[in-house]
Amino acid sequence: MITNSPQGARVSTPEKHQSAIEGWFEIGKRGSTISGEIRGGLVTFFTMAYILALNPLIIGTAADRDGNLISGAAKFTDAAQTMVDAAAVSQSIGMVAAVTALIAGVMTILMGVVGRFPIGLAAGLGLNAMLAYVIAPMMAWPQAMGLVVIEGAVITLLVLTGFREAVFRAVPPNLRVAISVGIGLFITLVGLADAGIVRPGSPLVQLGVGGSLMGWPIFVFVATFFLLAFMHLRKVRGSMLWAIIAGTVLAVVLEAVAHIGPQAQGANPTGWALNVPAFPGWSAFSTPDLSLLGRIDILGGFAPDGTATVASVLTATMLVFSLLLADFFDTMGTVVAIGAEGNLLNEEGEPPHLREILLIDSLAALAGGVGSASSNTSYIESTAGVAEGARTGLASVVTGAAFLLALFLTPLVNMVPSEAVAPVLLLVGMLMMMQVAYIDWQDFEIAFPAFVTIVLMPFTYSITVGIGAGFIMFVAMKVFKGKTAQVHALMWVVSALFVVYFCTGLIGGLIA
Repeated sequence: MITNSPQGARVSTPEKHQSAIEGWFEIGKRGSTISGEIRGGLVTFFTMAYILALNPLIIGTAADRDGNLISGAAKFTDAAQTMVDAAAVSQSIGMVAAVTALIAGVMTILMGVVGRFPIGLAAGLGLNAMLAYVIAPMMAWPQAMGLVVIEGAVITLLVLTGFREAVFRAVPPNLRVAISVGIGLFITLVGLADAGIVRPGSPLVQLGVGGSLMGWPIFVFVATFFLLAFMHLRKVRGSMLWAIIAGTVLAVVLEAVAHIGPQAQGANPTGWALNVPAFPGWSAFSTPDLSLLGRIDILGGFAPDGTATVASVLTATMLVFSLLLADFFDTMGTVVAIGAEGNLLNEEGEPPHLREILLIDSLAALAGGVGSASSNTSYIESTAGVAEGARTGLASVVTGAAFLLALFLTPLVNMVPSEAVAPVLLLVGMLMMMQVAYIDWQDFEIAFPAFVTIVLMPFTYSITVGIGAGFIMFVAMKVFKGKTAQVHALMWVVSALFVVYFCTGLIGGLIA
């Protein structure tokens, strides 16, 4: 029986007859239903599915120090490294796509079963770019993945010792709210960028193409956005999932008729941003190549030339530290945001099964390295599934199962264009922004750290940067007010680590 708690959360009294699934996932207790979990899990998958196209393009096309792709094949066919081996690149992309789907599927299911929280996990954007464009050019690909494994092992150890939980609990309530609001703005910017509404321009960004909304893909976004707004306003069940499906169907029809094609570097600015929504026919089915699994050299990154030196060890250590800090705090922000969106936080602002959630997230980073898919982390897009009704780990099981199915249906999944998914991200961003009312804006001591946290997430395109700057500003405000006794010891430690994190470029230059 569902009742209302004093805080407005939907809770339930224990039922005498519960299935094992309902009992384990606490579906009734969290005010959800099995159908709601399935819808929410599918929405989360579709908002995350772009990683199946994007991670292979980042990891699968980048060459390491020796000019080799992650597959082991040479990227270039000539010594001058000007002629790209297209066949080798295509094979590498396919291999990365397979391990990306596999690791995401397995770890998301584990999050659902063990963490019992509605979060999807996959290769982390930003983390994969750092791996491909910063770390791999310094060493061989197996050595670079070895550093990811080390990062995952360290962050797992921090969970097992209770340190990661302790840091989570040391964050003041107002900063937790600010983190959630900042992520709302961040995910809004992601949606606008994926739809092509916001693009790089002069001096910084611009509206659409040359300051105007042009092209059929943007029309798909606008039509889907208004359809979603209508259905959400009318409280249509499954509105987000229906909007994504409707937008995809519209996009497939337009592509078949108008042959729009993808955006290209400096060409076809009115094309599709990520996925071209063309029906693949029988080629929708593919056999995954999982030969990248286990292709790692764990300690090789500390001695990329075969011999460890002070400089190589320090450089590798700083790279692991940067990966760790970004992974550590991205997840904290994601958990807070999802818990707040789903009304799943307790009076202390913590979600249920916190340690299990953090443990699976940490193991996902390690698994991403072992699988050569890059560090896997919790996805903020999961808030879309929560907004659709997901409240338990059953939704994550559904999301993970969809990723495993995508192992064999990657071309079909890639048919969904980002323009059909972006409206969902905008709606979720708006829902998360509503929490801004819970911050005391009349108290500068509270308001300024919250403001810094909120604005730096979208403006630097980094959740970690926003959290770090907010932490440092919070400590600074307490020092300025002579209230250092109110600062938790771990906030001092973490703020100091963030100072180091923000200065990694300077430190790296000194090491070199």
